Amino acid sequence: MSIAENRKAHFNYFLEDRFEAGIVLEGWEVKSIRSGQVQLTDGYVVIRDGELFLIGMNVTALHSASTHVRPDAARTRKLLMHKDEIRKLIGKVEQRGYTLVPLNLHYKGGRVKVDLALGKGKKDHDKRDTEAKRDWQREKARIMKTR
Repeated sequence: MSIAENRKAHFNYFLEDRFEAGIVLEGWEVKSIRSGQVQLTDGYVVIRDGELFLIGMNVTALHSASTHVRPDAARTRKLLMHKDEIRKLIGKVEQRGYTLVPLNLHYKGGRVKVDLALGKGKKDHDKRDTEAKRDWQREKARIMKTR
């Protein structure tokens, strides 16, 4: 079951390989995510010291969160993957132009997981081509529907 999606990822990147990772969360974050107060649009993944970190995911704190907790909505969160998978990703990310993009958050076995994709950034002309193809498909469907 999907919690949140990064819809801009398909528009901004050519996505290749997909991976699934666990995510280290605090209690108030889990409550907020369960209520749907999460946004992945500006998120990206960096590699530091052989570990993966998710930056830019915004988890809005609930009003009912504990008063002794000082929630930081945009804090850096650690991702959990097997060491072999991380080594593979490090090799690919160090190639020119590759980046790790979070695609969606979902539940798996009662835990929150994040889907990552290895992608290359699209140039502006690639984005225009994608938009033109989408418009043409929409127009073609409209023409076929009227006949």
